[in-house]
Amino acid sequence: MNPSYTTIQLKIESRIATVTLDRPAVRNAFNEVLISELTSAFADLSVRKNVEVIVLAAYGKSFCAGADLAWMKAMAGYTYQENIADAQLLAEMLEGIYRCPKPVIARVHGDAYGGGVGLVAVCDIVVASEELHFCFSEARLGLLPATISPYVIKALGEQACRRYFITAERFSAAEAHRLGFVHVLSQAANLDVAVEQICHSILQNGPLAVVACKKLVQDYASKSIDSSVIQDSVKRIAEIRCSDEAQHRMKLFLEKN
Repeated sequence: MNPSYTTIQLKIESRIATVTLDRPAVRNAFNEVLISELTSAFADLSVRKNVEVIVLAAYGKSFCAGADLAWMKAMAGYTYQENIADAQLLAEMLEGIYRCPKPVIARVHGDAYGGGVGLVAVCDIVVASEELHFCFSEARLGLLPATISPYVIKALGEQACRRYFITAERFSAAEAHRLGFVHVLSQAANLDVAVEQICHSILQNGPLAVVACKKLVQDYASKSIDSSVIQDSVKRIAEIRCSDEAQHRMKLFLEKN
């Protein structure tokens, strides 16, 4: 039975879980409840055996506008220690999505600002409507996108972040696609079809292999190629070749060829 949420909707169907931000009146902006519910939902989905792919979507005009204004007003009066505690909750949410063993697809239909871009960055595959824009607006408020930056710099690239963190300019989905941040650029009417095609591709694969592939990229992305990495890669392929899933799938493939 699905937990009851107030700021998100969760649907599970045919091995696909869809987590939908549901605060359209405030452009799906973050507050402490939304952060807590996203953290909880992804922790739950990470261990669900009936879920192999997760789609992160949103209702309303925008995907996510970053921080909620009421939440920002409260934060303005926080002490240093209170700010540390508050930022820690956002950091834990972002890490929880990034480390989720299941592949996460961002279905980005509308603008994403600030922390909303961070939410996109922690996903594995980004499908975006060609009409939308991204923006790191923090510098306009005298702030910086610190908590989201480890993920955004990895996903968007250092050189692009040098510009967009400092200028707080809006940039288009087409530019994000050119920079490699967006994987699939789609017309708004075709967004669901594009997401479904990617889900279908993933579901054709061995679920344990998909999890292992995601972890492989995360583990090796920032490492130098040395003897320890090489030996670890040898160990990983040997282990997965001996798994029941791989043995079964290889047998079926070889029997057909």
